[in-house]
Amino acid sequence: MTAFWTEADFDDHELVQLVRDRASGLTAIIALHSTHLGPGAGGTRFWHYPEGNDALRDALRLSRGMSYKNAMAGLPMGGGKAVILAPQDKAKSPELLAAFGDAVNALNGRYVTAEDVGISEADMVAVARRTPYVSGLPVKGADAAGGDPGPFTAMGIFHGIKAAVRHKLGKDSVKGIHVAIQGTGSVGGGVAKLLAQDGAKLTLSDIHQDRARELAARLGAESVAPDAIMGINCDVFSPNALGAILDDEGIARLEAPIVAGGANNQLARAGHGQKLADRGILYAPDYVINAGGIISVTLEYLARQKGEPCEINEVRKRLAQIPGRLEEIWQQADATGVSPDAVADRMAQTLIGR
Repeated sequence: MTAFWTEADFDDHELVQLVRDRASGLTAIIALHSTHLGPGAGGTRFWHYPEGNDALRDALRLSRGMSYKNAMAGLPMGGGKAVILAPQDKAKSPELLAAFGDAVNALNGRYVTAEDVGISEADMVAVARRTPYVSGLPVKGADAAGGDPGPFTAMGIFHGIKAAVRHKLGKDSVKGIHVAIQGTGSVGGGVAKLLAQDGAKLTLSDIHQDRARELAARLGAESVAPDAIMGINCDVFSPNALGAILDDEGIARLEAPIVAGGANNQLARAGHGQKLADRGILYAPDYVINAGGIISVTLEYLARQKGEPCEINEVRKRLAQIPGRLEEIWQQADATGVSPDAVADRMAQTLIGR
């Protein structure tokens, strides 16, 4: 693994820590990008990385994205992220989760963790046995917010897609709007269900093709192979799987006037936002549209620190603000000719004092 400060994605991070626990087999990276607004908050990703540098790059990019996401969502939290380097079989032991919890606890609240790809609500319960700096824990009662952040992320993306359709296509409804959804897990599947309820036409794809086909059958949608979804002629392309798909080749394949989805770090590099704009494609900056999950787990965490429940109506109120933030970004982009991703980055950097 190369020195982290020589990585292109190192952005004056406050802390980049390699965690090793031989007894449990844990290898993890915890990255804090900024604690200007509060403790670094961001989920833990459990993923098999063929190369250590891939894990480091993920931790650096994702933690910076969390700084921007939390700032733009108006949350009193900074940006952090952890990645656990999973074995090829992605086996996960109680001892490994305990060792990771101890590593989070050793940071004394500078980092607050939650679920991400490969980590479940039950895993967070296990981590919480070793540290209080955990959110996304199970809650009781229909009026309480917390637990799995996926449905809240999906709801925010749904609001954002409707805002993009209004801005770009001049339509106040998604009825009949064709949305191609890449990834049908907790977030993408949730987005698909919400859009289907409002009458959207859907094409679904997932690396787990049976999952996409089953959901498509339930929703009256179509499903296609993973390598076909980016070339679908549609109104909205919604990426909800892993990131860095919007590179030169990916952007050239797009046949949609809007890109709006929940995947983190969708742009392979900053210049790819301008390439989308040059093609006349409206882009919803990922860390703005997909903020629903962190809004939920942060409000849950802050309420628990006070010994209070987190009201789900407060979370819903915050989710309903996502379209307004996107519209502000798009209006500024239209007025200045600067691509939406660059406009959002400048706003976020100002908020975190960069």
